[in-house]
Amino acid sequence: MSHPFHVPAGSRTPSGVVLPADIDPFHRRLHRIAPAGLVGDTTQTTGMRRREAISGKTVGARNLWMGQTHVPASTNSANHHHGASETAIYVVSGHPAFVFLDLEGEEPVETRVQTAPGDYVFVPPWVPHREENPDPDAEAVVVIARTTQEAIVVNLDELSWTGVTPDRPA
Repeated sequence: MSHPFHVPAGSRTPSGVVLPADIDPFHRRLHRIAPAGLVGDTTQTTGMRRREAISGKTVGARNLWMGQTHVPASTNSANHHHGASETAIYVVSGHPAFVFLDLEGEEPVETRVQTAPGDYVFVPPWVPHREENPDPDAEAVVVIARTTQEAIVVNLDELSWTGVTPDRPA
């Protein structure tokens, strides 16, 4: 994307605004991404489709990734985690369930968090989980925001912490 003019940081724009020294030209404007502009070329997990909206790749984001996930009717995603990234989920449509291993008891217990449109879900860093859409007729759609500018996805063979190898503490 080209800009009509370049004003060095710390100087005045043609309108007379003085810019802080650490603001680069790309990060001075708002970016609109219409539904047709979502990008499907992102890391995927079997059983779901991720579509990227806000990222370093699409808008030059430094610390954020945001997009949509679609899970078809009667489908479960593969098990996965999102590395050091925190993930926030907003349920747009459907009634997806988010499944993880609850480690707080004497034995790990597979736990389902059942959701409905309007619900939010927080997935902490490194937590193995999967999405399930038990509805036989309707796709589940959620909006996802992550604390990294790119979509970190580590696919796992099973819903277990054995495949989790943090490269740094969360």
